[in-house]
Amino acid sequence: MTEDTLGSDLHGSVKKMRILHITNHVLEVGNGIVNVAVDLACSQRALGHEVFYASGGGEYESLLDHHGVKHYSMNFSKSMFSLPKMIVNLERIIHQTRPDIVHAHMMTGALLAKLLRLRRRYRLITHVHNEFQKSARIMSVGDAVIVVSDAVCRSMAGRGIPARKLHVVRNGTINSPRMQRVEAKSLVHPAIVTVAGMYERKGIRDLIAAFASLPEDLPGYLYIVGEGPDRAVFEEMARNSSRRDHIFFEGFQSQPQSYLKSADIFVLASRKDPFPLVVLEARENACAIIASDVDGIPEALEGGKAGQLFTAGDVTALSHQLHRFLCDPDLREQYAQRACTGIEWLTVQRMTQETLTLYQRVLQS
Repeated sequence: MTEDTLGSDLHGSVKKMRILHITNHVLEVGNGIVNVAVDLACSQRALGHEVFYASGGGEYESLLDHHGVKHYSMNFSKSMFSLPKMIVNLERIIHQTRPDIVHAHMMTGALLAKLLRLRRRYRLITHVHNEFQKSARIMSVGDAVIVVSDAVCRSMAGRGIPARKLHVVRNGTINSPRMQRVEAKSLVHPAIVTVAGMYERKGIRDLIAAFASLPEDLPGYLYIVGEGPDRAVFEEMARNSSRRDHIFFEGFQSQPQSYLKSADIFVLASRKDPFPLVVLEARENACAIIASDVDGIPEALEGGKAGQLFTAGDVTALSHQLHRFLCDPDLREQYAQRACTGIEWLTVQRMTQETLTLYQRVLQS
């Protein structure tokens, strides 16, 4: 198993290609898979490639259209009864777009594209964004498999995907076409911010418990930005805590950087997280970062150089770090400067160039 960042070809010329991206939808709901796929599609089109997108649709259709990426609508379903219709629809799209590369970001699209390869000539790239899902092993159907971190690479190799197929292309968010200029949110300080889906794996429970265990006379306010199925559970936990009046659930925000711009401390307490985009966004916005040491997070924080790491699930350790940062403004400033230093490698353009170089390599193999 070896990492392949394709760095030697980063600035090289790449032959113009016809590229079809596939995701289940393009909804603007904070889905990291969709965000990366949309960024890639728009950036590849900006470099002169013919880029197409197939999905169930959503708010990002207008953004894709603005950047010259033609969107094709098709409904994706896990039901076997829907399989014939999905095959017909995707075959129609592939016939119309004539791609050199089909880039599948989710399991259903990957399987359909693999099946249709029997009748069409293109190379299939699959992209493992969430390796913790049991279905991630299915992404081995690709001619090449993109993984978003060394940690994911090791995991997928351990699950039987041949090392020769695995290529590390880390996420990038700086210069994302999805981002808009926003003003800093007006928050009560010192403000602790987390931006995450409301799922148990995101460690929201651990963060609330750690924040609630801080001394009652220690100033601090926790802003939880995001939406998801476990929100009610976390809200009930917050209501029952001693710091209930200092915890605010802000819901989904399409431009969360308005909170990051105002944060005194950014926290991501995930128990599973392959290579979270929000850590990169927090670095770009010069946040003092505290994050769990799980999966790709240490890579995003350069082994702790750009943020304070703690053991995932260790509420006591997280509470200790929160206490340190809240009590020491100089420490926060130090970590804020460390976060935003040397972030050139976190751009969408770097991610796009590495992906294009992989396409070219696969086409020539």
